[in-house]
Amino acid sequence: MQPIIKNSIEIKQEANLVFLVKEISLLKDFGFTETEIDYIEGKVSKKKNLIHLNRLEQQVFVRFSKDTGNDENEKIRKDGNLILKELKKEDVSEVSVVDLIGCKNRTIALVEGIALSAYAFDRYKSKKDDVVDFELKEIFVSSPAVDGCEINELNNIIESVYITRNLVNEPVDKLNAVQLGEFIVEQSKKDGFHAEVFNKNKIEALKFGGLLAVNKGSIDPPTFSIMEWKPENAVNEKPYILVGKGVVFDTGGINLKTPPGSLDTMKCDMGGAASVVGTITAIAKNKLPIYVIGLVPATDNRPGKNAFVPGDILEMHNGLTVEVLNTDAEGRLILADALSYANKYEPELVIDLATLTGSAVMAIGEYGTVAMGTASDEVFGELEKHGYVTHERVVKFPFWSDYDALIESDIADIKNLGGREGGSITAGKFLSKFVEYPWIHLDIAGPAFHLKESSYRGKGASGVGVRLLYHFFKSIVSDKQA
Repeated sequence: MQPIIKNSIEIKQEANLVFLVKEISLLKDFGFTETEIDYIEGKVSKKKNLIHLNRLEQQVFVRFSKDTGNDENEKIRKDGNLILKELKKEDVSEVSVVDLIGCKNRTIALVEGIALSAYAFDRYKSKKDDVVDFELKEIFVSSPAVDGCEINELNNIIESVYITRNLVNEPVDKLNAVQLGEFIVEQSKKDGFHAEVFNKNKIEALKFGGLLAVNKGSIDPPTFSIMEWKPENAVNEKPYILVGKGVVFDTGGINLKTPPGSLDTMKCDMGGAASVVGTITAIAKNKLPIYVIGLVPATDNRPGKNAFVPGDILEMHNGLTVEVLNTDAEGRLILADALSYANKYEPELVIDLATLTGSAVMAIGEYGTVAMGTASDEVFGELEKHGYVTHERVVKFPFWSDYDALIESDIADIKNLGGREGGSITAGKFLSKFVEYPWIHLDIAGPAFHLKESSYRGKGASGVGVRLLYHFFKSIVSDKQA
């Protein structure tokens, strides 16, 4: 369960406390003993910024913060993770964060670090009646810089990240393409956005050749989900569109993934779709006045039935023909149909998210998202800025015309695979053949899923993209309302 964040004016002396301070003198009115102050001073002299006092029946933490900027905010989030671990050891169900420096960004970063660290995907664990698992239920925030509306907004963002993580962590036997569509419809009813799910007959009528080809090896039909948030007070007439790759499990198809362990985490190949769902959910929950549409093509990729094979020629939604060279380059095929379909909306901007290429991971690891596209430098710059604010960093790759030659086909308009060099870019070049609008491609293959714990991002699904895109769209609203 997600801990509920609450605004608090009163600070209860007996509560479990986390103080955010600049100087030790700020603690003098909060019941610290001389021995405790001496202990804190000793830790500070050794350059320790986070100090833990275990009073047995009360846990107290002091986080010193004199620096400013995005790096400090990220350090504070990570310290929030350390605080959560100590709370878990002591089976603490609630904690109060006390901001004594009057800084909204650092206070929110601390609460984010604690709340996001509290996530656990344990719904399939058998629990005995005499076993009580740790659960942080409430986080109280006492800060002159953070108001109730901002607390509510933060609750909704954290919940949306949890939703995204849950979707990615679900195994395919519990979440196939049809079930993903059903989840989207149910979530739309809760949060007030419109949702529609196309079945296979509709997808065939729309001639989504890429999505249908990838689905040929599956016993489960594909789906194409549309989410729309269009409030009456939207600041934009033309929609912003998010497109998410929804391969609910990727075996590689006929080009079966063979390296040891390469299939183990392939439930995460719908991470882009999950991030789109989470972002739309966050926007709707917070009633952001912006017109946004989410598109999610979904299927699994298996080598069964009449699976597509290398050498096949596909006719895509926009009429282009594609020569298949590798069935494990399937994500770009289903995204291409969705990106082509997005043209009908004449969008202001389209952003797609996909766990698309190993090349992106090899380039920058799990530390950021590879980006490219046709949007203006100004738009890319704004996205990059919010990437640093949320620490969901975006690295813009070159998109030179030289790369176009690498996906030329001898027998079709294009092929679905370039060479080994520049693999993430040639994948982006493939997608570019289906867009007629400003567009950004985000390859989240690195940060979407962690094989081992990564601080407050946890182990498994990280929920990357939700916080980044929410704040990106919020900034657009602010700029247009200014």
